[in-house]
Amino acid sequence: MKKIAVFVTIGPSSNNKDFLKYVSGKVSLVRLNMSHVKLIDLEKNIKKIKKFTKVPICIDTEGAQIRTKLTGTKSINYLKGKSLSIGKKKGKLKLYPQEVFEKLKKGDILDVGFEGLKLKVTKKTLTKIHAKCLNTGILENNKGVHIENRNIKLNFITEKDLNAIKIAKKHKIKNFALSFTNSSSDITKFNNLLPKENKFFKIETKNAIKNLNLLFKKGRNFLIDRGDLSKDIGIKNVPVVQRKIFKIKNKFKNKINVVIATNFLESMIEKPFPTRAEVNDIYNALEMGANGLVLAGETAMGKYPKECIKLLKEIIDVFKKNEK
Repeated sequence: MKKIAVFVTIGPSSNNKDFLKYVSGKVSLVRLNMSHVKLIDLEKNIKKIKKFTKVPICIDTEGAQIRTKLTGTKSINYLKGKSLSIGKKKGKLKLYPQEVFEKLKKGDILDVGFEGLKLKVTKKTLTKIHAKCLNTGILENNKGVHIENRNIKLNFITEKDLNAIKIAKKHKIKNFALSFTNSSSDITKFNNLLPKENKFFKIETKNAIKNLNLLFKKGRNFLIDRGDLSKDIGIKNVPVVQRKIFKIKNKFKNKINVVIATNFLESMIEKPFPTRAEVNDIYNALEMGANGLVLAGETAMGKYPKECIKLLKEIIDVFKKNEK
């Protein structure tokens, strides 16, 4: 049986000497998520990780995603029917990257973050987008925004990503992930940008699922991000699509590696033990043929990052023992 990789995300809970020493020999990659790492802090983080562990670093790009930029507060509760405005350059709420402002139009429906907030664009001026809350929800900073009614084209990579790649290459980082890979041309462009490096292409959109055969012909390593994927296809469809991905993967024999991320041990962000459903989810992923599992919030901001790794590896051991 092939080795099953474990990737962990570095964040406030894990960016310390104790944890970084702990992961040595236990995980395959440590991940820096550029959606949550400031560019000004990247070099410092890379140096710190390298100082305490030899585990390779993976730079996970922002990619073609819309995100909220909220100033002056961490979150705002909005009631159904409430109006709000999105500024182009000024205001409490803006969208990132800035090119999104020009692409939005009246009638667009925005699904914001994971706290239930949906907005409908009611009016647009040169400097502001006016919207109405379709339901009650929470607006938070740096949360993903999905446009429900149509697709808009964004650059496959951001300016911040390009600068992050320059810094990473300076420090001889060899692993990179392209978020929101939508087409085979995205893979070609990322390969041209990083011809010698090891690359993961993230499956988290309807377009990626639609183009899966083409993506698998162009790339080798893929990561299913079930969080953003659930926003794009609907959470109820994730189990079906996850199985579909592995059916297509199997047609390519052993040429494709697929790792899975998001919510494996979500309850352990706050508690020192998992739910039965989480353990079953992990085992199901392994049965389907996952080449690796990714811990995100569990190690980035959870209270029990070491315990999450220990449990994940124990479940992998049980799977290997019973699948021989």
